[in-house]
Amino acid sequence: MTFQRLIVGVLVLLIAGLAGAFYMNWKTSTQLRTMKVFVEGYVFAEAVAACEKAQSTTPFKWNDGTRTSILGLNSVKLDKYTVIASYTLVADGVYCDFDPIKKKANIGSNFLERD
Repeated sequence: MTFQRLIVGVLVLLIAGLAGAFYMNWKTSTQLRTMKVFVEGYVFAEAVAACEKAQSTTPFKWNDGTRTSILGLNSVKLDKYTVIASYTLVADGVYCDFDPIKKKANIGSNFLERD
């Protein structure tokens, strides 16, 4: 009888621990999504202005575009110390990657191949 109570107690503690872990993961994910939306909203105006001013053979027209979409803020960790951020916009099939740190836009580029 003592062994059964011990097993039930351990099982209850295990379930409570898993529930707590899932709750903390949900809370952290919600906070990260909120932070990402805030950063994307902050960078959006700069990204549109930089993309429209960028020199390219295919012009990027966000305001005059018929099909525009935001791919959002992306990041790639190249090594232990280097993270490259990119905010990507698409207007009528023309991709524009905006680097929020360098404040530089590249039209039709792959943000992994930047300087």
